[in-house]
Amino acid sequence: MLPETNPAPPFTITRASHVSLGVTDLEASRDFYRDVIGLVVTEETDDAVYLRGLEEAAHHSLVLERAAEAKAHRVGLRVRSDADIAAAEAHFAATGIHHRRVEKPHQGPTLQFTDPVGTRMELTSSMDVVDRRMQHYDEYRAGFPQRLDHYQVVTYDVQAATDFWTGLGMRLSEYTAKDGTDELWGSWMEVKGNTHDLVFTNGRGPRLHHFAYAVPDGSSLLHAADVAGSLGFGDEIDRGPGRHGISNALFLYLRDPDQHRIELFNTHYQFIDLETPPIRWDVSNPRRAQLWGMPASNRWFFEASEFPGEAVHEPRLTASPETLETYLGLH
Repeated sequence: MLPETNPAPPFTITRASHVSLGVTDLEASRDFYRDVIGLVVTEETDDAVYLRGLEEAAHHSLVLERAAEAKAHRVGLRVRSDADIAAAEAHFAATGIHHRRVEKPHQGPTLQFTDPVGTRMELTSSMDVVDRRMQHYDEYRAGFPQRLDHYQVVTYDVQAATDFWTGLGMRLSEYTAKDGTDELWGSWMEVKGNTHDLVFTNGRGPRLHHFAYAVPDGSSLLHAADVAGSLGFGDEIDRGPGRHGISNALFLYLRDPDQHRIELFNTHYQFIDLETPPIRWDVSNPRRAQLWGMPASNRWFFEASEFPGEAVHEPRLTASPETLETYLGLH
């Protein structure tokens, strides 16, 4: 069943903001995201590296944290003001959502919580401001990532996740459903006016499938692939290049040294006007995943980054997607 977006949410989420990852070799991960992906290193400490896209004025959109295990620590969203942090705190207290205020370097008031399907989230209202590097073309590397755009989370209950987040003001822009029904298998939700800030897809979860940075154009994806190959990371190209049906985006997925997945993408569209209905895709329609390009491999479909301390559950709905391996076997 399709949920309705709450037009007056208890606090105002403005965009996907930042992600923090546990990595087992901090220096190797820094080098990957700087040299293979092209992010800007804002700051380094003994236990963390802060990075951002070329056009970002916020101190960081990716935090690499030294850890014994490779886990997805937090998915971050921005809210409009400090008052929204206080409103979120009051709302979660009233609705039984576990939460806590924390102090985070270079961030303003920050609230951590876990959503009803186990996604470890973080809200902040501000960050230290740094210089944008978008016109420093002499510093552009690899895929020229401009800004963090969205996340995709694998969940065992897409309906419950979608109900929760639309209740907080997110709008459903596209969705996949069992053929001929509105039984949700995947939901693409947004607050900033393009197709997605937060995506939930059916599978063993909760796990972070990927986080994504926007790049200037399609040639940036090809250049990123060439750079990955030249630096010895060609085998870590996880999927693409290709074009999704959902969101209409050109895409390239890569895996970092700990196998966290990042997407570089370009060309999704505006989704601003409130009267615009979401686009529906049958789960059996292969064009939802790619308008052109080969199907994704088994590892793209079934591997993702776990959240620390969160048990992984089998999905409520089950299906066998057409993978690259099955496609090649059938053709």
